Amino acid sequence: MVGVGIAAAVSGAWFASRRGSTPEDASILAEAQVTDLTGKRRSLKEWQGRVLVLNFWATWCEPCREEIPAFMKVREKMFRSGVEFVGIAIDQAAKVAHFAKTVGFNYPLLLAGGDGLDLMRKLGNPSGGLPFTVVFDRAGGVSFRNLGALSGPKIEAQLVRIAAR
Repeated sequence: MVGVGIAAAVSGAWFASRRGSTPEDASILAEAQVTDLTGKRRSLKEWQGRVLVLNFWATWCEPCREEIPAFMKVREKMFRSGVEFVGIAIDQAAKVAHFAKTVGFNYPLLLAGGDGLDLMRKLGNPSGGLPFTVVFDRAGGVSFRNLGALSGPKIEAQLVRIAAR
């Protein structure tokens, strides 16, 4: 049974990272319903024109928690190159706010609520697994997807390639 789960996760990660950009991706991004930690409605269009790293995560997800420090380091290095990270929590606002205060995030955190799973599926994560990262280029097209934890060097290499375009 464990082997089946591992095989499903590996095939999901392979599929998610290789599915190409579609014209619908930009509209999915524009239509996403998210709020910040104060409950204010936000639009992912705010980061239009930047290389945007959307990281779907939850406080209860250990691999999510493990990749966050690496993301913060890469964001610090690449922000001036036009790269922005945005964390989209699939979790309760109070838990996310407490975790955010503890960690000291250097990038915006948003809440997707129940719509988060649907948003992930539309962006190429049919299993709804976490963590899930999608990188949009400056034009709003998807350049990279990954289901599962990412290391700092792997995401940085992808971002250097995408930001240079």
